[in-house]
Amino acid sequence: MAIGSLPSAALPYADDLPRATSGSRAWRKFARNPAAVLGALILLVVVSAALAAPWITPHDPATQSLIRRFTPPVWAAGGNVAYPLGTDQVGRDILSRIIHGARISLLVGVLAVVISVLVGVTLGLISGFVGGRADTVIMTVVDITWSFPQILLALAFVAALGPSLMTVILVLGFTGWERYARVVRAEVLALREKDFIEAARAMGIGSVRILVRHVLPNTFSSIVVLSTLQVAQAILQEAALSFLGVGSGRTYPTWGQMIALGRDFVSVAWWLPTFPGLAILATVLAINLVGDRLRDALDPRV
Repeated sequence: MAIGSLPSAALPYADDLPRATSGSRAWRKFARNPAAVLGALILLVVVSAALAAPWITPHDPATQSLIRRFTPPVWAAGGNVAYPLGTDQVGRDILSRIIHGARISLLVGVLAVVISVLVGVTLGLISGFVGGRADTVIMTVVDITWSFPQILLALAFVAALGPSLMTVILVLGFTGWERYARVVRAEVLALREKDFIEAARAMGIGSVRILVRHVLPNTFSSIVVLSTLQVAQAILQEAALSFLGVGSGRTYPTWGQMIALGRDFVSVAWWLPTFPGLAILATVLAINLVGDRLRDALDPRV
């Protein structure tokens, strides 16, 4: 029997074929981009090192040894193979501290973005779909929030609540939601007038189910791309807060804190601020490469 003569019941997944084909096409386009592959590989190395930090670091990041202080990198004169990237002003291993610092940066970046997504997407869906007074109030709050630099808001809240890892995550999460609210609202305004939404309403489907089953899935590509780029921005903001001394405190080694502690010794030990700075550069660059190419791969107009 020819495929064209089969009844529709014999093809229960026919509706999923366009979506699957689009997804595979986007993945192939992403995989063929050298910059995307490079960013993904760098990101894979950073994430793997952060997850395996307790097992792969050569030394305890908090162990001090004044005998080993200011040991240069292994390839420089006076370097020690036991300390590949050298030691700091109190003899702590730079490589071990960078690897453990990756855990803090990635944790802050991911959790802050999760909070921003939950708050921003929810408010964006309500603002775009309900409209009216709710839309006016939410967008007014977004405009007010956007009128303040995010780093200043973060500094004010962290200074008031005290430096801690949880405070940094919450502050960055609740000061970055407005981007998602704006993007999702714009998507919903375009979607709510589509024929399939009108058909769902005519069938008596409730507004909550329409939002969850029909509107929200159509905003996933924008949310994914924006979230990827927001992780990089959250990592930079966490590093800036740590550099200014109002980050997660001195309990955990962080890249911004390492740069702040090493800036006074840059003339005698250039490796102290250089390697943490390169770690930030590589991680943020990798995330931006992946996010930018992911946007191109998921955009049907490109």
